[in-house]
Amino acid sequence: MKKEFSVKTIVAIGIGSAVFVILGRFVVIPTGIPNTNIETAYPFLALMSVIYGPVAGALIGFIGHTLKDFTTYGSAWWSWIICSGVIGLIFGFVGRKIDLQHGIFGKKEIIYFNIFQVLSNAVVWGLLAPTLDVIIYSEPANKVYTQGVVSVVVNALAVGIIGTLLMKAYAATQTKQGSLKKD
Repeated sequence: MKKEFSVKTIVAIGIGSAVFVILGRFVVIPTGIPNTNIETAYPFLALMSVIYGPVAGALIGFIGHTLKDFTTYGSAWWSWIICSGVIGLIFGFVGRKIDLQHGIFGKKEIIYFNIFQVLSNAVVWGLLAPTLDVIIYSEPANKVYTQGVVSVVVNALAVGIIGTLLMKAYAATQTKQGSLKKD
């Protein structure tokens, strides 16, 4: 199924990026590990990526995280910004097999999405982000891989719980394909 890069998608990228910033700044729970939080921005990113596709997901994650870093810290942490774009891209590709627009998000889709989001979180936050931290910023490996493991767990749980609920709620607002019949 080809997703169109329309005005609607461009607007969704802008609004999605803004919401990502707000959630990333104000709706987080610290984990006790420095610079590692339980994030509500990633469940929202999952929803937007599944609805609007991989390019929109990548841009929402990348732009949203960049703006969040600049408005929170005054500078950008590029390794994790790149990873936010990558996870949005992956969520969008995984979402191509999910038809939220027609109200379809049952047990099969929930299991499918959550298997792939857990694997994606493991690769992106457990391997890619810490490796980029070491390469780009010469961060101590033990520190950033610890942050990565914590991020895998909390992001996978947040997306698995909040993201699934968001997608279920969104699907419930959509008209199921074939549900309207002519009398």
